Amino acid sequence: MNLKKFFSSDILIVFIIFLVDRISKLYVIHLDGTLLNSEIITSKFINIQLIWNEGVAFGLFAFDDKFFYNLITGFIIVIILILIFFIRKTKGIEKYSFLIILAGALGNVFDRFLYSAVPDFIDIHYQNFHWFIFNVADIFITSGVILLIYVEIFLKNKKI
Repeated sequence: MNLKKFFSSDILIVFIIFLVDRISKLYVIHLDGTLLNSEIITSKFINIQLIWNEGVAFGLFAFDDKFFYNLITGFIIVIILILIFFIRKTKGIEKYSFLIILAGALGNVFDRFLYSAVPDFIDIHYQNFHWFIFNVADIFITSGVILLIYVEIFLKNKKI
């Protein structure tokens, strides 16, 4: 593997995604502070509303106990290390899938260290049904997982 190429293209992808995530979160946190209200935008199908998620993806496994919070954070760091290993061993769409998952995971773990919680703010809903509130990093993580599933189902036996 050409280390220079890895740092020039792969790190750039991760950095751009991380930056987009950071900017979106900082902007929503700023608006929340300015408006003194967590409901920033309300519409028929989507709300922008700041919540602080101490769990994993989509608020799952949220605990009040710091031990479990730190255990989950440690587990996420192990997953990040595994993602880096997979990035180094894969090519093509599969590699880029792992890169965008890594970027999203880094964005959320950064918040876990900075705020001891992850700011989530995108609330998609229809009438009284609300999906889990999520953020831009979650979108990239989910997109990367969907791409990996696509590769596994449709491109597994083809060269990519």
